[in-house]
Amino acid sequence: MGNILNKDIQDFINANLTADLHSLLLKKSPFPDVTMHEIVQQIKGRQVAAKKFPFLLREHIIFPPNLNLEQTSSQSTAEYKARSLRGNSFLDLTTGFGIDAYFLSQNFDDLTLVEQNSELIETVKHNWNILGRKATFFNQNLEDFLKENKKAFDVVYMDPARRDLNKNKVFLLEDLSPNLLEIQDELLKISSQTIIKLSPLIDSKYLISVLENISKIEIIAVKNEVKEVLIYMDSKQNSAKILCRCINLESGDSPFEFFFGDEESAAAIYSGPEKYLYIPGNAVLKSGAFNLISERFNIKKLHPNTHLYTSDEFVEDFPGRVLETEAVGPKSVKKGAQYNIISKNYPLKPEDIKKKYKLKDGGNQYLIFTQSQKGKIILKSK
Repeated sequence: MGNILNKDIQDFINANLTADLHSLLLKKSPFPDVTMHEIVQQIKGRQVAAKKFPFLLREHIIFPPNLNLEQTSSQSTAEYKARSLRGNSFLDLTTGFGIDAYFLSQNFDDLTLVEQNSELIETVKHNWNILGRKATFFNQNLEDFLKENKKAFDVVYMDPARRDLNKNKVFLLEDLSPNLLEIQDELLKISSQTIIKLSPLIDSKYLISVLENISKIEIIAVKNEVKEVLIYMDSKQNSAKILCRCINLESGDSPFEFFFGDEESAAAIYSGPEKYLYIPGNAVLKSGAFNLISERFNIKKLHPNTHLYTSDEFVEDFPGRVLETEAVGPKSVKKGAQYNIISKNYPLKPEDIKKKYKLKDGGNQYLIFTQSQKGKIILKSK
């Protein structure tokens, strides 16, 4: 670790931040004590940090291998998760590169970080020293830590590994490392609140069926791409009501929240396309609250299987995109014109639509290919 911080090596890294990394890897390192692979790892780290966690763009910060960078939360999601957390003691059982731990623990005095990868925990120790943050570090797997631990914590956080031994992605809780189903009782014993970060692909109904004491599920998107699902487990939770909160960071979208069970009792209203078209954000769509959206915002659904909505009056604070549209016929779609193509509950995908109508991608207007209860329709934004 020390050699990479040598001034000459750091100058070389800074001079090659925009270099082609594949070409660099084919060259011999100009420094006898550091390989080109180690140098490229640091360049890649700074490139990722510039987009994902810019607070680390400072001197003497060391970055881990690319797989650890990929699995690390972004600064924006970590900052969001930290907003409502505070207390005395904080425990991160799967520290990784420490981005979540750094932000989530900022309103706590006593910090404990557990990480089984010895190189990774040493990197985090070094970086936290540079950043002026203190913590107690444990280089061991969390199962051993939990067996030996005698303390209670105000908040426990974990982000289980979502890859198996062959590095294939896994999603079911029993396939994660650690197996959440085996340790959930232990987690509830050592803290009143446990927060677990899971894959954006995991199903909320499945989680509710296998995990105990869930108080809240948050679906977090960044610029309309769902990034993670957060589970809040509360040892004192005795209510059957579980809150679902849908967030779209860096978008301007309003949060959307409801209690699981509300969707089952909600009834959608249906209509053909009216003046405004409402396209829910992907975090909201993942929640499955399709009828509730219609009921909550008093807007009409185009079709039971088309999760698009319409109204003649503009509805403010809708958690998604709102377009003023008109219905058009297939013959009015000019070949060679430029549109953003959306296909929802329609036989053709956007790429197939572009080929069929010889359309160019982009521009300021939208063409929406979808289906109402009367059949297939095309809507054009004004």
